[in-house]
Amino acid sequence: MSDLVFIAFPTEQKAEEVRDRILALQKEYLIELADAVIAVKDDKGRVKLNQMVNMTAAGALSGAIWGTLVGMIFLAPLVGTALGAASGAIGGSFTDIGIDDTFMKEAAQALSPGNAGLFLLIRKMTTDKVLADLEGVGGTVMRTSFDQAQEQKLRDALAGHAAAAAQQAADGASADPGL
Repeated sequence: MSDLVFIAFPTEQKAEEVRDRILALQKEYLIELADAVIAVKDDKGRVKLNQMVNMTAAGALSGAIWGTLVGMIFLAPLVGTALGAASGAIGGSFTDIGIDDTFMKEAAQALSPGNAGLFLLIRKMTTDKVLADLEGVGGTVMRTSFDQAQEQKLRDALAGHAAAAAQQAADGASADPGL
């Protein structure tokens, strides 16, 4: 069973940075993602999705290859390429893998204008190592399918120990009579 996580960030750049970090963790086999999408809400309230895989482009490429092959059979490879690319692009635009686009756009309406959200569809994860790597990156958990305890661990990790470290430093400074 997959888990859904939606985290809000103040900028698209910060959301991209965290997504890149998570994708690096995937290369280390610490997390397995089905999808990772960034949603950005502009000043007019419109939501733009930044998908990991552009299905329209992938469909156009696949269609162009198959169209060329079919076109060669009928001695019209250029016509076959053009028709294949067009039909592949149309088919790709209707294809939706991972998280439902309509759901993401509706959920991203909760973002403030100019903010971005990171949607993750997680198949498997080594929770303690992933949360340790994400510690202190910031962000606000908007929605998850985790249980309460796991969601709280995620919130704590995103907030990091910055506040705790600052408190310890303040306690240490006030306890040190040499200062």
